[in-house]
Amino acid sequence: MQMPQISRARALAYVAALLVALVVGGRLAFSDREPQPTRPAVVAMRASPTPAKKLLVHVVGGVRRPGLYRLDDGSRVDDAIREAGGPKPNAALELINLAAPVADGQQVIVPLKGKAGAGVAGTADVPGAPPQPVHLNSATLEELDTLPGVGPVTAQKILDYRTEHGAFSSVDELDSVPGIGPARLAELRKLVDL
Repeated sequence: MQMPQISRARALAYVAALLVALVVGGRLAFSDREPQPTRPAVVAMRASPTPAKKLLVHVVGGVRRPGLYRLDDGSRVDDAIREAGGPKPNAALELINLAAPVADGQQVIVPLKGKAGAGVAGTADVPGAPPQPVHLNSATLEELDTLPGVGPVTAQKILDYRTEHGAFSSVDELDSVPGIGPARLAELRKLVDL
């Protein structure tokens, strides 16, 4: 029996088709066993978490360890107070919103319970004056803002002075606060105490 003769071109075409079939078949057979080289790099990039943004917050007043603290973005006033060692026994936590979010550069002031109380504006001898003297060493910005002639900007300057120099030892020290001159000091003298 004689075999049919195959032309050289036809033999090369058969060999090329066989090689293509082997390459494709080999890829399909081994693709489940060996991961592609780009997959681990993509997975590794997705697995690495981005670092959380940190906020710098200044906590003062009725806390055990006043100072600067780094908190995660999304932290609340309560988190800042806990970071500062928690509230002192005489802290007036009911006067602040513990659920309020903190912002980078914010000062969290924890008021103290005392004879100044809440310092809410009411009816006194001076219209718009607080019903009782405001305690300079524990008053919040809101309490200081109730004083006549003291707006939020000057109230913040009083808080900044208290933070930088410590507690007031005399009402006369108010004269060192920018924005409070002798006339304003004379008016405030009967409305504040230590």
